[in-house]
Amino acid sequence: MGWMNHLWYLMLFVSSSLSASVSENFAVIGGKSILVEQNQTATLPCWLSPPPQSAEDQEVHWYFGYDHYDTLVMLYRAKMFDHGSQSASYVGRVSFGLKDATSGGLKAGDVSLKLVNVTIQDAGVYTCFVSSLNAYRGSTMALSVTETGSPPLLTAVWKEANMVEVSCESEGWYPQPELLWSHKNKALTSSNVKYDRDSTGLYSVHSWVLVSNLSEISCSVGVANQVTREAVLLPRNNLKALGEASEPSSDGWVAFGILVVVVVVVLAAAGAVYFRKRFKKSESGGDQPDGQKLSEEMEALLPIGRVVPTALLEPSKHYVNVELMDTENPHLTIRGSRVRDAKVFPDGDTRVSCLTAIRGTCGFSTGQHYWEVSLKDNHCEPKQSWWIGVTNRPEIPQDSSLSPNISNGFWFLSSSGPGDTIQYSTEPETSLHVQSRPETVGVYLDFDSEELSFYNVEEKQLIISLAVKFKGEIFPFFNPGRGDQSAMEIIQKTEQVECNDDV
Repeated sequence: MGWMNHLWYLMLFVSSSLSASVSENFAVIGGKSILVEQNQTATLPCWLSPPPQSAEDQEVHWYFGYDHYDTLVMLYRAKMFDHGSQSASYVGRVSFGLKDATSGGLKAGDVSLKLVNVTIQDAGVYTCFVSSLNAYRGSTMALSVTETGSPPLLTAVWKEANMVEVSCESEGWYPQPELLWSHKNKALTSSNVKYDRDSTGLYSVHSWVLVSNLSEISCSVGVANQVTREAVLLPRNNLKALGEASEPSSDGWVAFGILVVVVVVVLAAAGAVYFRKRFKKSESGGDQPDGQKLSEEMEALLPIGRVVPTALLEPSKHYVNVELMDTENPHLTIRGSRVRDAKVFPDGDTRVSCLTAIRGTCGFSTGQHYWEVSLKDNHCEPKQSWWIGVTNRPEIPQDSSLSPNISNGFWFLSSSGPGDTIQYSTEPETSLHVQSRPETVGVYLDFDSEELSFYNVEEKQLIISLAVKFKGEIFPFFNPGRGDQSAMEIIQKTEQVECNDDV
């Protein structure tokens, strides 16, 4: 409906308004602009002045749109809500709210709009109109909607002439975020920044830079004056249990540590800010976001490096012949060190869950240990569905609804299908880009140095390494997934290594 029709309608209901205890010189006051995160609740403050003046018997209109009359959000008259001409997108989502904790509501002239399940499409200008018997007044305010995207994912690969290409990507932002690079704490310019927008209106961003020195590089993504997420890439050359790394070269290897941090800046002009992710103090005094579980269990992620020297992956005094335990699991078929799903899907549920997970023996509480898991059969394609890692759980719950992750005692890589990504069990899950899918996964556990590493054995490539503070006894952890023809096999070396040989 155009603004002339709305204006005519306003004038019409002014003449027929019920009398109420509102002065002829009343004013309608609107609050400051509001910033709210998507899917949260926003309250747009609006009230009568001077107080006290009741709004119970008045007509109250809320509109959305830059010409103030585009869309009818809410209509209140004759002491009830009129939904007949309300925009369908606001049905069931609006009501009167309270501008502050001391508000007396309608009786005190508070006609604030409460909007639940805020969407990106709700962002814009809102107008509040109140009419008395002799006059009507209005006030406008803006609603800004934001969505905090995923932590930046950093990957690094060696290129020619000892150059390193570092890539940064993040998704799920609104409005369009800004991506910034820094190298050795100095700004680094990149002309390679690409944006995409999905069907819901959320933005993703991808950028990459080419550098020759990786002493420290960081990528931050965020919306100005709102929320910024930053990932810092630090060289890690201290994988003591696997040997000392030489200077990086085109045929060498490199590992990096990623530290993800979140910086929040509240708009000074915002009357109210609501964020889904609250912050808590860590033991060290730093701020950490609850939603990302950046806790003591995961202090660093080390993305794909280059080639690991062959000698580091040779069977050594750290190799242990892991054997399967809990072999009576009805959802698994086990033959020696080979395991696969038993094609038993309770209630038709075909999801990969803890029902098909199994532990290995021995349990470790000290020392350094290495084992390998094959994902291929001679006559079948390599497995696409699997979990491989460790757990500190004394037994695996037979619960298909449990989501195993680092917060409840599971540290593992997983794959759910073909493609160039595998996952790590953070909460939420972290996706890792791989240059080639592993056919044999090597697992290296250094309990004393609090480090857990995974390798693509055929490619002699580090997939990921993690700094982990283990608690209790640690057991090898496996899941052959569901639906693959290939079995998962825990490789037994010819030379038997006892579990208690902690060297």
